[in-house]
Amino acid sequence: MKKVFIVAVAALAVVLSGCAQVGAAATVGGTRISQATVQGSVDAILAERAGTDTSQMQLETGETLNRSQLRFHLFGTLLREVGAELKITVTKAEIDTQRAAILQQVGGADQLPIALVTAGIAAQDLDLYIEAITFSDKISNLIATSGVPEEQIGAEIQRLITAKAKELGVTVNPRYGTWDPETADVVAKDAAGSAVTPSGN
Repeated sequence: MKKVFIVAVAALAVVLSGCAQVGAAATVGGTRISQATVQGSVDAILAERAGTDTSQMQLETGETLNRSQLRFHLFGTLLREVGAELKITVTKAEIDTQRAAILQQVGGADQLPIALVTAGIAAQDLDLYIEAITFSDKISNLIATSGVPEEQIGAEIQRLITAKAKELGVTVNPRYGTWDPETADVVAKDAAGSAVTPSGN
């Protein structure tokens, strides 16, 4: 009877653990990326496409679009975590400066919507995108000053992201695909194969 009770408690713990993640698109350590956040990015992108001539564009749709938006939020979180470990910060002033530079680069505010649609970035996520690329640039500069050759900097950033993901543990809701801990990427379930499991286990 005692054994049956222990098994029942263990089963309940698994159920409760699963319930705690209901609504999560992914988790990075203690950080939760909600399905609402990812869906909000997808919905915004689709709405912005509706007001743009996309006939000559190769754009992501369906599961691929969902997966790419989850990847965007995941990588932003992981870059932030790597930056924190390296004592790197990104300020609002830096984001504002980079935003102004982007506006100038694309030809002004009226051209920004087209540029964002082409890039697959929701307008509401532009600051998050700028934050991510600024972290990436600062990490690259730090790596360069340590003596790593320029052609190896990209691989070193990937190594840092992969290591941080394994350290924190990443889980991905199966509706978006599967987390591949070796490449630190969200891949389609069919492409991942049965051998891939969430990191941190």
